[in-house]
Amino acid sequence: MSTDPELSKRLSYLLKHAQFKLTELVTAALKPYGIEGRELGVLTVLAGDEPSSQQQAAQRLGIDRTTMVALLDTLEAKGLVSRHPHEQDRRRNVVELTETGRTTLVEASKASWEAEALFLSPLPPEVGRQLKQGLHTILNADRD
Repeated sequence: MSTDPELSKRLSYLLKHAQFKLTELVTAALKPYGIEGRELGVLTVLAGDEPSSQQQAAQRLGIDRTTMVALLDTLEAKGLVSRHPHEQDRRRNVVELTETGRTTLVEASKASWEAEALFLSPLPPEVGRQLKQGLHTILNADRD
C-alpha cells in the first residue's frame, strides 16, 4: 500500500485500512458458507445454552432493533435460525440456531479465525496478542 508518509502516521488512517484488509479476508473466508461477518456475529451470540430473544441478541451485539430484525430475516431465510414466541411472554421472540446454523457456525468460525491469523501473520505471535489486548483495553476503557 503506497501512501503519503504523513497520512500513514495517523492512527485513524491505519485502523481504517487495517479494518478494510481484515474485512476483505474474512469476507472471502466466509463466502463458501453463504454468510457475512455480521451474520457470523449473530450466530455466535445465539449459540449459547439458553435461547435468546431478538432484543437480547441486539443488545449483546450493540446494534439497533431494526438492523437485528433484518439480519434475523436473512438468517432465517437461509435456514440458519428459527424464531418462535417465548413460552411465558408471547410478545418476545425467541431465536435459536437450527442444526444447519450450528454446523455453519462451527465451520465458518474456523474459517474466520484462520482469516484473522492470516491478517496477523506478518507480526510475531506475541505482538499480535498484544495488539488484540491493547485494542480490547482501549474499547473497554471507562471514559468520563
